[in-house]
Amino acid sequence: MNRIAKLGSLLLIFIFILSSCKNERSSTTGWEYNNPDNGGFEVYPFMEQITGPGLVLVEGGTFVFGRQEQDVMYEWNNVPRRITVSSFYMDETEISNLDYLEYLHWLERVFVPADLKVVYDNALPDENVWRDQLKYAETQVEYYFKHPAFRDYPVVGVNWLQATNYAAWRTDRVNEMILVEQGFINWNPEATPEGYFNTDAYLTYESYEAESDKRLQYITTGEFRNVRMEDGILLPIYRLPTEAEWEYAAYGLIGNTLNERILERKLYPWNGHYTRTDNKKYYGDFVANVRRGRGDYMGVAGFLNDAAEHPAPVVSFWPNDYGLYNMGGNVSEWVMDVYRQTSSGDISDLNPFRGNYYQTKKLLEDGEVEERDSVGHIPMVPVSDFKNDRRRNYRQADNKNYLDGDWASLINPDDWKNNSSNTEATELMYPKSIETNYSLVGDNARVYKGGSWKDLQYWAAPGQRRYLDEDEATDYIGFRCAMARLGSPN
Repeated sequence: MNRIAKLGSLLLIFIFILSSCKNERSSTTGWEYNNPDNGGFEVYPFMEQITGPGLVLVEGGTFVFGRQEQDVMYEWNNVPRRITVSSFYMDETEISNLDYLEYLHWLERVFVPADLKVVYDNALPDENVWRDQLKYAETQVEYYFKHPAFRDYPVVGVNWLQATNYAAWRTDRVNEMILVEQGFINWNPEATPEGYFNTDAYLTYESYEAESDKRLQYITTGEFRNVRMEDGILLPIYRLPTEAEWEYAAYGLIGNTLNERILERKLYPWNGHYTRTDNKKYYGDFVANVRRGRGDYMGVAGFLNDAAEHPAPVVSFWPNDYGLYNMGGNVSEWVMDVYRQTSSGDISDLNPFRGNYYQTKKLLEDGEVEERDSVGHIPMVPVSDFKNDRRRNYRQADNKNYLDGDWASLINPDDWKNNSSNTEATELMYPKSIETNYSLVGDNARVYKGGSWKDLQYWAAPGQRRYLDEDEATDYIGFRCAMARLGSPN
């Protein structure tokens, strides 16, 4: 009865909104919107983007991106530069063990019965990252990820690829719930690898589900159809934040700004130059989970400083001025960017990012999109370089090594003549052959940001940056998700 009453209320609200829009007309043609007699061009009522589960709004703006601390490591890989970041949403906390266990449960339920256990296995975090040849870590290996005592602690042992896959899965589950709650589809408790709800597939295939299996959206023409992105009901994708977004969000300068003046420059997500608070009520308490010094991970018994020799729960200490927890400690976090030492001088000054790889849906000969693959994804192919030869803004699909590792930067002209792909150019710039030279940098090297329970205070400064191959994991790197803010920035 509650569901029927809820659907009835939704229908009444929808009818009311449509009736209120009945006389709304185009300002350029004069034709009425939502009128079936003139073709039924639809303008769905829309106020603004809803906030997805777990997210908080980070209002964008300009800031100095890059190193604020003294470069004591002499890496020269983060020269300060003023940029602007658009408003976006970010997870309030790091992704916890409980969050990731929910993800694994879904994968096991959908893929293992279909003899695709490899999908589940590839998502498992590496619990052996805790081990050290001269340290006893079996407690963490055996219990940290699975035991309920650690369910609210940040997940670690997850590489960049796994974090990216989690974000894609989360997008589908959130949009599925929105459509189910608004009565536009039926929830399918027996999801299969080929038939589980996928946002891209839902938007691509008109016959996504059988007519008898879904409650379709009513439109003014009296027909039924799938929800479209134009309706403003579905949310944009969850993803990893870019390096610039993460750094901007970590500083939380909104709390230090009066009109357009930043009253106090920050080195860390909190005010001051120390990891202790000057709040009179909590004077001297730690504000982040970092290592205070050699061999001091949590202080002295009876007065523990951060009370966490390993990661602390994801809701710990004080949030920054955007309401984000643990942006300066606990675990470091993956971001989307491909690492290059000179990125700060190359990237755009509006929403900078290195790592663009443009793809499009794979089409059949008749122009239709190819069916979903064995794990439910729409087949994608790189954007054809041939079709981009007249573009001014980009010419190729793979831009991860743009202005770095391209043919123009090769020293040996014979290399330019004998090779023909950007991938080969990158391999020449950053060789992996031990017999000749060996580089840790390449198109698979991803940036991670922030300090961790294992790091000294120096690494808690948001301007610091480090990198690791996208298929590697550690006991001190976790992640959180972000989402674009569409429309008004505030």
